[in-house]
Amino acid sequence: MFFTSCSWWEFAAVLRISRSADIAALLVLFVFAFTGNIRVNGEDFDFQSVSGGHNSQRSDGTLFRFGGPSPLDIAIRRATRRQQVKPLGQAPEQRPELVALGQMLFFDRILSGNGDTSCATCHHPLFGTGDELALSVGTGPENPGALSLFRIKGVGRELIPRNAPELFNRGAPQWHSQFWDGRVAVDYNGFSSPAGELLPDGLDSVLAVQAMFPVTSRDEMRGTAADSGASFDYDGVTVVNNIAEFENGDLLAIWSALTARLLGIPEYRSLFAAAYDVADSDLESEIGFQHAAKAIAAFEVSAFSFSDSPWDRYLAGDNGALTTKQKQGALLFYEDAGCSKCHSGTLMTDQTHHNLLVPEIGAGKVPGMHSDPGVSLITGKASDDYCFRTPPLRNVTATGPWFHNGAYNNLRDVIRHHANPTRGFFAYDPEESLDQPELREAVDVSASKFSQMMLTFSWDVLPRRHIKRNEVDALEDFLHALAAPKLFQRMQRVIPENVPSGLPVDGQ
Repeated sequence: MFFTSCSWWEFAAVLRISRSADIAALLVLFVFAFTGNIRVNGEDFDFQSVSGGHNSQRSDGTLFRFGGPSPLDIAIRRATRRQQVKPLGQAPEQRPELVALGQMLFFDRILSGNGDTSCATCHHPLFGTGDELALSVGTGPENPGALSLFRIKGVGRELIPRNAPELFNRGAPQWHSQFWDGRVAVDYNGFSSPAGELLPDGLDSVLAVQAMFPVTSRDEMRGTAADSGASFDYDGVTVVNNIAEFENGDLLAIWSALTARLLGIPEYRSLFAAAYDVADSDLESEIGFQHAAKAIAAFEVSAFSFSDSPWDRYLAGDNGALTTKQKQGALLFYEDAGCSKCHSGTLMTDQTHHNLLVPEIGAGKVPGMHSDPGVSLITGKASDDYCFRTPPLRNVTATGPWFHNGAYNNLRDVIRHHANPTRGFFAYDPEESLDQPELREAVDVSASKFSQMMLTFSWDVLPRRHIKRNEVDALEDFLHALAAPKLFQRMQRVIPENVPSGLPVDGQ
């Protein structure tokens, strides 16, 4: 008889078809009454362990010994199935030679005009691929090599106007945009980007396209016009800024100068030759900065992709991967709290843009504005003012401060703001929420700013009902379930001891 010896998946299929926990329970009892036992995955199913029915829940929130769903599990799985949420798959395999080149480039400050900033400076493995700053300190710091809150902005320099995004799982095929304003995206003609038609051929992902642009930013890496031609010495390694001399829009010249700088270093010549199977004599004619960008992207995919969080294990069928409280948070997330309206799908982001009434912080994106209009700077639409892309949530507990400008240093406060954005705006306390003292005086939570932001507020982000304090606790517990185990230990391994330029490695 089918029911007396069936696979777990066949058994689970029956439960799914029933569409009701009560009907499913009756079905199981009916089979047991006629056969005396049920075998699941070749083992006797232990009814003694579930003799209390729905009331004999185990400490991990499950009902059945062999991974059977409790009513809470059933509710979560129905919600995630309806919303097409799937486990995060393994990252695409990257060629070792490309990853080796990308690793060196990611940590080498030679990519910055002054030799004082690498990709890792603002996206460091020690800080969850961020820098623990609301707004990053870019090139020209008072103390090159310092990280996080110890990095001091140089005199006359500007903070980066937006928070450094995390880099987790960017190799997933679902990604179609990058940056807080989505200015790099997949389109019908390949990719849209600030470079327009100047974007070189050969880039194969939005992540690789994104890697083309931080090096062109004066504040982030390239340096100001005053830095042009200046010489900087770091432990006997001299860097002359020949990158800052170009006009802001002369992207091809910037990329060409950086490529020439890299190919002037013997070890990089060997790494590029190995990564792209190009003879040394052909490197100048065959290699462009797009090849560096592709290698950086390959490294990021290889180093920062994790698909073994408790949540991913739960989505794969392990009912014991989450605690009861985390499951309660998951159900809130996908139902009444409405989080999944924006943090949707497998990536936990809809990759679209929303206005959550996040307090304005810092000098702003446009000089002299003291405001950040968000994606409207790209679209030109006033209806997009103050809208920013939904961030993904894997490893979110490691990626603070949070929001596009790092407005909150406490994840619980982020949840509270989502639950009631108006209250969050007016109750905002920069003394508590900002770790950078200079930013505490650069916060706009005025009534006039609120009125402006309300014109484009995303009403659809509101929860279905009031979220209680204990439910905030459950949501926060669920967010902890999105973190890969031993995350920082695993990422620390990718920090190299040295890089081809001979410049110091930040974090070593």
